[in-house]
Amino acid sequence: MSDADFTPHRITYRSPTLGRTQIRDWARENGHLVSERGRMAPDITEAFFAAHPEILEQASTFEMVRATARTPGASPEDYGWEEGSRLGDIYTIVFVRGLDEHEVLRRMGATNEDIRLITDEDYSQPEGPAIITVRRIEGWTIAIEDCGWRGLQQEVWGALSHNGGEVVAVHRHDYAQHQITYAVDGRLITVINPGFPMDRHGVDPDRLDRHLRELGIDPAAGDSIDNPILAALALAGRITGILVSPQHLRRPILGAAIPGAY
Repeated sequence: MSDADFTPHRITYRSPTLGRTQIRDWARENGHLVSERGRMAPDITEAFFAAHPEILEQASTFEMVRATARTPGASPEDYGWEEGSRLGDIYTIVFVRGLDEHEVLRRMGATNEDIRLITDEDYSQPEGPAIITVRRIEGWTIAIEDCGWRGLQQEVWGALSHNGGEVVAVHRHDYAQHQITYAVDGRLITVINPGFPMDRHGVDPDRLDRHLRELGIDPAAGDSIDNPILAALALAGRITGILVSPQHLRRPILGAAIPGAY
């Protein structure tokens, strides 16, 4: 599939000039439940603009590309459940080929004493243990870091992919930058910013271009992506053949509580 085989699905947005907390303040005053940080729920944003049409009339416009599957395989639409799930605003999902659950946990920094069943009462805390859960799916072990990013660290992806292994790490961070890391045999093949895929680097930064095209993303264009995390998860699915579903988040499940990991 070449860059000329598709036209990206472009979405036009209007960008009104707003104060930093204007929508949140209005939402609270009108009985909506909102968090202090992170993305605003689309229905709240739509309700705000419905109540303030004069703001939209003065807005400028901009375009973004919405990733969507152009060939059979994992699609951003497969991950419609991700928003509002227990994964939260910050997490990393690490796909590791060829290692079992205990070995993945050990190479991510857990000792045998740290490894145990993780329940719904366990969660990462700034001054407490970092929670990682693991599940085996076909030939891959899926590690989910609760509010963590160890899978992005060189010593971790290097250890996980050492000696012919393969690692794909999808990182969501609503207050910083999302990231996809792909490593093979201890080498960093490519790191991609899924919100702006032209921003990528590594020893072979274009290795995943075919998969990007299959998701309707032109890797040579300077487009911003409207659904970056869903696109990143779909990209991981196309590399690994694995789709993560809500059932993979169910606890109790094997994992580790690593003291002072972050």
